[in-house]
Amino acid sequence: MNSALIIFVRNPELGKVKTRLAAGIGNEETLKAYQFLLTHTYALIKDCSYKVYVYYHDKIWQDDLWQGTQIRKIIQEGASLGERMANAFARVFEDGYDEVVIIGSDCYELTAKIIEEAFHSVKKKDVVIGPAKDGGYYLLGMRAPFKDLFQNIHWSSNTVFEESMEQIHQNNYTVHLLPVLNDVDEAKDITFDYQKSIN
Repeated sequence: MNSALIIFVRNPELGKVKTRLAAGIGNEETLKAYQFLLTHTYALIKDCSYKVYVYYHDKIWQDDLWQGTQIRKIIQEGASLGERMANAFARVFEDGYDEVVIIGSDCYELTAKIIEEAFHSVKKKDVVIGPAKDGGYYLLGMRAPFKDLFQNIHWSSNTVFEESMEQIHQNNYTVHLLPVLNDVDEAKDITFDYQKSIN
């Protein structure tokens, strides 16, 4: 399988992750919750058959949970989220992969089955996208580096998915939609016991 998965992560440091969540539950509880989400995300891919690129926000941690021969660690580059994602896609496609999928590290409802569905679908469609309940998306997959999907988007807003779909339709890309899932951005989004990962 000539497929690659990009995962955008932040280093789990106190006061530096999930600021909107921290506004509701405090920095210490937010760090615990994010560590749980990282562990959850790693569990989804630890036995996968595809290449995994872990893109860190500002610095690479060598001795963290992201370990395995299929994992490559890189630092994100770009001013906006869209620019960072576009650069990540471009680099991975340049490495010779035919299908590339990106996810974040804050979607507890994401499953390995959904990721596999994304890879299966992007072999037949130009784009695969997983809409999030907050108006963004939790997954994006492409079989070519379509830069249009990162232009004219109001990032970190509730119109990201809608504007992305507009770009898809305007460029006549074929698309497969995944189930709508919930990202963890605020206290109300926590529907799991994140304490169990550290006790």
